[in-house]
Amino acid sequence: MLSVFLLNLDWKELLLGHEEWSFLLEIILRTIIMFLAIIIGLRILGKRGVKQLSIFELVVIIGLGSAAGDPMFNKDVGIISSLIVFIVIILLYSIVTHFIGKSKDFENLVEGKSICLIENGEFSIKNFQKENLGSDEFFAELRLKGVSQLGQVEMAIEEISGEISVFFFEDESVKYGLPIMPDSLNNPLKHIHEERHYSCTFCGYTEHKKTGNAGCCPNCQKEEWVASSNKRRVT
Repeated sequence: MLSVFLLNLDWKELLLGHEEWSFLLEIILRTIIMFLAIIIGLRILGKRGVKQLSIFELVVIIGLGSAAGDPMFNKDVGIISSLIVFIVIILLYSIVTHFIGKSKDFENLVEGKSICLIENGEFSIKNFQKENLGSDEFFAELRLKGVSQLGQVEMAIEEISGEISVFFFEDESVKYGLPIMPDSLNNPLKHIHEERHYSCTFCGYTEHKKTGNAGCCPNCQKEEWVASSNKRRVT
């Protein structure tokens, strides 16, 4: 049954669609031309356009990729029209970057600005909520930088590229903070059974608590706590 199906299959239609075999050579030529156009375009944009991408630069790269991709294999899309798209995108990029250099407000509007997410071992709650960043995702970013608890972090900043810059306390200045290792927040407490330091699971506020009712966090008014850690970074 399968062999009959394979024999009756229109392989040309399957492999080439409605095009002829000769179009394969044209695809090679189109791809070479657009590949060279991409290289030239990125060279004009400069190193910043291919290193740490802001939202604006990412839009530019996607636009160039879309303009280059279609004419590589789509016979209905002419190369000249794609090259015109390239030129327009590069011109727009040049105009916008010119105004970015002239106005800080315009730069912030187009590219956004760096924002502090952790300060002195605790979350900057308003900034963190504005960024719509999940805590698990953020904790994973911090762990990749060697952070096991927030008391090690003097400041963490989300750059306009989306990268997280972390500035650490010196070892002798590391304090108690919210542990961020996997499963460390799974069993929050509302009643304290052992006197020690505890951290708010929501904002990272840390204080020494005695046995009894854990109470509300003075920063965020949440009521769930976990035992703090004062572990130093392993470098």
